[in-house]
Amino acid sequence: MKNSILLASLLAVLAAGCSTTDINDPMGLNAPFPELESRTGDGSEVDLIGSSQGKKLNQSALDELAAAAELADRSVYFDYDSFAIKSDFEGVISNHATFINKHDAAVVVYGNADYRGSHEYNLALGQKRAVAVKQALEALGVNGSAIETISFGEEHANQTCTGSTCGQDRRADIGYVGE
Repeated sequence: MKNSILLASLLAVLAAGCSTTDINDPMGLNAPFPELESRTGDGSEVDLIGSSQGKKLNQSALDELAAAAELADRSVYFDYDSFAIKSDFEGVISNHATFINKHDAAVVVYGNADYRGSHEYNLALGQKRAVAVKQALEALGVNGSAIETISFGEEHANQTCTGSTCGQDRRADIGYVGE
């Protein structure tokens, strides 16, 4: 008799514990990410990209950037599984360092990787490539606080590349704030 009562109460507890509860969240799990704002203590907005040093390019600097053939190449390519800058691209970095210093420009260096390797590894490798270009620019006199680095990892990689065609994905791209 005691076993019957114990079994019945155990079943009652299990049945109550398995009941469903409606969630009244109209957005569900796919709610849009809130728009974030950066503000100072007095409530004024802050531009975090290039906020400490460097500035957006004005129209005459943008025109010079578009017209200068030596500034047309903005990518620094890397060997497989490497973030060492090849001597072939020292001129590219030097040309951009001269332009950045002349116009006190703020820049963003975007690091990329091919699709081979884990997502985490490729993000780290893309960051190392962006930092390598940043350090090369700093060695040429560019203020480091005017350079932001971002890694895209494999996000913009050609997922169907094979062999040497994957080389186009192993790069760091130099972008200017304000263009």
